[in-house]
Amino acid sequence: MANKRMTEDEVVGRLRSGMTIGIGGWGSRRKPMSLVRAILRSDLTDLTIVSYGGPDVGLLLAAKKVRRLVYGFVSLDTIPLEPHFRAARQAGAVDVTEYDEGMLRWGLYAASCRLPFLPSRAGLGSDVLRVNPELRTIASPYSDEELVAVPALPLDVALVHLNRADELGNAQYLGADPYFDDLFCTAAEQAYVSVERIVPTEELTRDAPVQTLLLQRWMVHGVVEAPGGAHFTSCDPDYGRDEEFQRRYAQAAADPQAWAAFYEEYLGVAA
Repeated sequence: MANKRMTEDEVVGRLRSGMTIGIGGWGSRRKPMSLVRAILRSDLTDLTIVSYGGPDVGLLLAAKKVRRLVYGFVSLDTIPLEPHFRAARQAGAVDVTEYDEGMLRWGLYAASCRLPFLPSRAGLGSDVLRVNPELRTIASPYSDEELVAVPALPLDVALVHLNRADELGNAQYLGADPYFDDLFCTAAEQAYVSVERIVPTEELTRDAPVQTLLLQRWMVHGVVEAPGGAHFTSCDPDYGRDEEFQRRYAQAAADPQAWAAFYEEYLGVAA
């Protein structure tokens, strides 16, 4: 079996402007932030980002890397609204598709199954259909029930962060929630996972059940060893969210000079 170990810059070197990129995690939890920072340092632009969003979305919007955003929410969890996302939405600076959280999952699942859509009751009777006029309803072939046809969300690339992996791409979460990182990977043509540690394969199940192996090697095209790679989001049980850093991030977003200084500190490059 081939070793899939890569660096963040090697992963980003496989990406192209205009791609549709799914980013795993949930809000400000277990986001592949070291990979996001590598994108920020690159010349990639015109991206479509699909995410249960947090600072990954905010940073990419602030850097004007995003043409279209598909999301169920964009939040910092303990800070309800991501400040750069709010600014971009209020300014109409990005094309958006705003789905119910379950609809976003259903779109990823449809893409994973290589189906054009999946039917759902989610969205019926809500403003989801009004703000997304491209959505269509269908009649059930087994009754007269009307359903929403949730379109597939095929991804060019998925980026996720987990706790451990081996060099082949078998990857494991050790926290309480898998989120939907596996669906992001199976909905994508290419999937890359950053992890806190790369370990021998036998170590993955030495002290954790096999059910924690969320990603199998056939789903993954590259593995990046990135200790602290989810910072300043959480990666339980390895570390929690850096609340002080997150507050600094949100406060800096309110002032252009403060943001330029924060961005240079965080990335080592000028905003």
